Amino acid sequence: MQPLPDYNHSVVEQLNALTASGELKADAAQLDVAAHLDRILTDLKIRKPAKKKSALGWMFAKKAGPAPSVKGLYVHGSVGRGKTMLMDMFFQVAPVEKKRRCHFHEFMADVHNRVHAHRQKLKSGETKQADPIPPVAAQLLAEAELLCFDEFTVTDIADAMILARLFTELFAHGCTLVTTSNVVPDNLYKDGLNRGLFLPFVDMLKKHVEVVTLDSPTDYRMEKIKSLPVYVTPLDAHADQAMDMAWNQLTAGHVAAPTEIPMKGRLILVPKAAGRTARFSFTDLCEKPLGASDFLAIADRFDTIFIDHIPLLNADKRNETKRFIILIDALYDHSVRLFASAAAMPEALLGKRKGTEGFEFDRTASRLFEMRSADYLALHNEKRASS
Repeated sequence: MQPLPDYNHSVVEQLNALTASGELKADAAQLDVAAHLDRILTDLKIRKPAKKKSALGWMFAKKAGPAPSVKGLYVHGSVGRGKTMLMDMFFQVAPVEKKRRCHFHEFMADVHNRVHAHRQKLKSGETKQADPIPPVAAQLLAEAELLCFDEFTVTDIADAMILARLFTELFAHGCTLVTTSNVVPDNLYKDGLNRGLFLPFVDMLKKHVEVVTLDSPTDYRMEKIKSLPVYVTPLDAHADQAMDMAWNQLTAGHVAAPTEIPMKGRLILVPKAAGRTARFSFTDLCEKPLGASDFLAIADRFDTIFIDHIPLLNADKRNETKRFIILIDALYDHSVRLFASAAAMPEALLGKRKGTEGFEFDRTASRLFEMRSADYLALHNEKRASS
C-alpha cells in the first residue's frame, strides 16, 4: 500500500477513502476499531490543554487536581489484520502537539536508559531524588501526552516490575495510551516470574483504555508476503531492487529507523527497524562478534528479518560461516520470516564442506530452502498469532 495520504479527517473517513480507491477491501472489523479511534480523536479535540509547567513541576504539586484525561484504546488480535495501519491513520491526524509513536520494546529500552541515567546523577550528587520513576515519568510526559505503541507485550521481569509505577504516574497526569497487541491484557506477562506483582498494572491498564478486538477474517499480511520474492540471487541491482520492494511493502506505514536491543549490559545495534521487521546486512550480523544469545534476542524481538548481501563462504570466512549457521538456526527455531539476497543458492553458498562444519551447513542450506515454503510461512503466522 502507498504511504497514507495527508487526510485531515477521521480514521473512518480515511478507511472509506482507501476502500473507494480500491487500495483496500471493505472490512467491517477494521471499521469498528476505526470508530473507537475516532472517539479518541473527538475527546482529544475537546480536552482543555494542560497548563504549561516545568517537566518536574507536577511531581511537587501536592494539591493540584487531576489532569484532564482521555481514555485510550488497546487493540488486540491476530497478526496481519490491519492494527498497525489503523494506528498510522490515527496517529497522523491526532490533534496533539506532543505525541510519540514507537514499538513497545523501543519505549521500554528508552525508559531503562533514563532510569540508569538518573541513578548515575544520584550517584554523582547531581540530584537528591532517590526514586527515578517520578522524574523519568515527568520527562516522558513533557515530551508526549499521547503514547502510541506497536506490539504491546511483556516478557521481561525488569519491564514487568517497572510498568505499574511508571504508568501510575503517566495516567495520573493526563497521558493517553493507544496500543496494539497480539494478546488480551489479562494474558500479558503470562506465566512470568512473580506475575502476581504485575497484575495491579493489568487492572490499572483496563481502567484507562478501552479493550477492543480486531478479528478480521483476512490475514492481509499473509497475502502480501505470498507474492514477494524471499530469496534472491545473484547479488546484483535486480536483487537489491527486489529486497527494497519487499521491504517497502511489508513496512508500509511504519517509519524505519535504527534501534537497539539491550543485551546484558550492552546493546545490539539494528541498522533499520520498522515495527516487528528489521533489516541487516550479512556484515552487520556475521562479521561482528555476535553469538547465539544475540541472535536469539534478535529473533525474539522481530518476526521478520531481511539480510542483504550474503556472500560465498570459504575457509577465509570460517568465523562468519559459523555465525551464519547459528543465526539461521535461531531464526528457524523461532519461526522468523526471512528475506535474503545472496551470491548463490543455499546449497552453493559454502565452497568446500569439511567435517562437522560441512554437516552443519548442509542443515543450514536445508533450512534456508524450508524457510521459503508455504508450510513454513503458515507456521510463522500461527506462532506470531499466538505470541
